Amino acid sequence: MAPRRVRLLVQALIVAACVAALAGLVDTTARHLAERGIRSGFDFLLEPAGFSIGESPLPFAADDILLRAFAVGLLNTLRVALPGAALALCIGIVVGLLRLSAHPLARGLGAAYVHAVRNLPLLLHLLAWYFVLTDLLPAADAPLHPLPGVFLSKSGLALPWWGDDGLELPAPGDFGIDGGARLTPEYLALLAGLALYAAAYIAETLRAAVSALPAGQTLAGLALGMRPRQTFFLVLLPQAWRAALPPVTSQLINLAKNASLGVAVGYPDLVSIAGTTLNQTGRAVECLSIVIAVYLCLSLAGAALSRRLERAALRETT
Repeated sequence: MAPRRVRLLVQALIVAACVAALAGLVDTTARHLAERGIRSGFDFLLEPAGFSIGESPLPFAADDILLRAFAVGLLNTLRVALPGAALALCIGIVVGLLRLSAHPLARGLGAAYVHAVRNLPLLLHLLAWYFVLTDLLPAADAPLHPLPGVFLSKSGLALPWWGDDGLELPAPGDFGIDGGARLTPEYLALLAGLALYAAAYIAETLRAAVSALPAGQTLAGLALGMRPRQTFFLVLLPQAWRAALPPVTSQLINLAKNASLGVAVGYPDLVSIAGTTLNQTGRAVECLSIVIAVYLCLSLAGAALSRRLERAALRETT
């Protein structure tokens, strides 16, 4: 038999064994729950939720089904994870460049940021940002006004947004800020904590990748008449980025999984809604299974995207 067919056969047997083990685990769990008179199954997803969600990208009411509530939780998770990943990447690249700067002050500021952020737990970052946003900012009737149409207060960040009649500009009203779009303190605390925490690791990964390049790369660029800045951006950084891509994408996947800590600041993400559903229905195994399956799919999708990016970077070098 050809080696390729042997490998495929072995992989098929492993998959079959895993499926059989999972089926056995599910059957055993269902029988034990039935023996104890505990309801099981996913039929509860079609029952009315019985609770409201304070922050929902979809219209949601208490009489909507629980399946829709889980969909809202998933969208809330993606709503903070995707912008957080983009923000972390941008901040990480900037801080990484500071860490590599020849200027002592810039290099020191980058190092201070990296060490200060990495040496504190992420949960502490989230709680600190939530405290800043809810306790130290002014009330909604006297908000900060840093930019035209932008207001920041204890109630969150109000921004211009497109409405039915065009662009709506928020403005102070009798009971706070009216008009535009609003980002809640819970969302802002989670977004800032996740992005700044992941950015510190991305910056250090980029610094290490550039520092690991042979010194001859710099000398070659200078010998071709490039300036030091041109040598860095045109010669060193592209090579370093290809080496840093796998750990950077892994860090961004971790950011998406760390979004589950939003429950600590009251953000209604998937884990928070699953916890509320568990308390109301008692379906612990089912609720946890849904959360595990969703995060597993998100991680696998991120890993697949990472592999595609790595292959694309490898093709560019060959």
